[in-house]
Amino acid sequence: MSDLMDFKCPCCGGAIEFNSSSQNMKCPFCDSEFDIETIKSMESAENTQENIDWSTDFNEWSNEEAGGMSVYSCESCGGEVISDSTTSATQCPYCGSNIVMKGQFSGDLRPDYIIPFKIDKNAAKEALKGHLKGKRFLPKTFKDENHIDKIEGAYVPFWLFNCKADADVKYKAEDIRTWSDSDYEYTEVTTYLVNRAGSVNFERIPVDGATKMPDDLMESIEPYKFDDAVDFQTAYLAGYVSERYDVDADQSIERANVRVKESVEETFKNTVTGHDRVYVSSSVVNLEDSSVNYALYPVWLLHTTWKEQKYTFAMNGQTGKFVGDLPLDKSAYFRWFSIIGVILSTIICAGITLLH
Repeated sequence: MSDLMDFKCPCCGGAIEFNSSSQNMKCPFCDSEFDIETIKSMESAENTQENIDWSTDFNEWSNEEAGGMSVYSCESCGGEVISDSTTSATQCPYCGSNIVMKGQFSGDLRPDYIIPFKIDKNAAKEALKGHLKGKRFLPKTFKDENHIDKIEGAYVPFWLFNCKADADVKYKAEDIRTWSDSDYEYTEVTTYLVNRAGSVNFERIPVDGATKMPDDLMESIEPYKFDDAVDFQTAYLAGYVSERYDVDADQSIERANVRVKESVEETFKNTVTGHDRVYVSSSVVNLEDSSVNYALYPVWLLHTTWKEQKYTFAMNGQTGKFVGDLPLDKSAYFRWFSIIGVILSTIICAGITLLH
């Protein structure tokens, strides 16, 4: 019984006690009550160990394939790329700086899949022009003077995680009622403990395997359509470079686990309806049939310089989705909102005049 008495109230965090009148566990701080079975199930969930291990089994490069590949290293950022013997790589896809041949390729794992480029370089250039159109607060000189320093087609390494997730998630749901009288305002919060359990299948959760490539840039051009993926062949690398992974599958597991757990909790949470607020109280996730694949996804990277500042844009080489940050014309920004402010003030004054 002492273990139960030490259990924290899921509503306020206070220590709950056994109430002899109601024969339930009761919190002396917020007056919440819980039956014994609920407390036992919550305690059991907290003590349950999660099983979120992944099975990793990858292919190796053949001597013939590795012999036809070269490794280049960036003199500026230290990034490394791989190209076949027919491709002359001269600039870094990460930062646009010069790269030099480091030596013959060796040691890395061989990709399982590759999504070949579906969009060519000219389409990437046109996409940049389209990206600049209609931007009200984009400096005019940036658009007029903008030129592409370098455009590079690169295959980005991704680890693809597959699994079946068995989950048991407990939520705290709240209904809020407010009212007032002549003296006070009152708020009543009714709290419920809601349990959801089930299984969710995940296929090809992507985790970027290159630290030099900004994660937000890569996630912004998702998703990729895996229907176009084919078994990897070095011939697909001709004319492009492949970024060399510097984050292996084991190092990517933590990110994959976070994405699985957050997705499960959000999916189950969507079934808890009819309440004002819903929070995750505890969750236990166990993985079955887990596996990891290594794939290369196509990206067009465009580098441009304006006022001595470098800007990098990325386009999904399969779908054409284009992203990239742009400079802000602050004078145009403040001028626009000043005009909006004047218009709103005029409307308000006119409304007041009509009322009088």
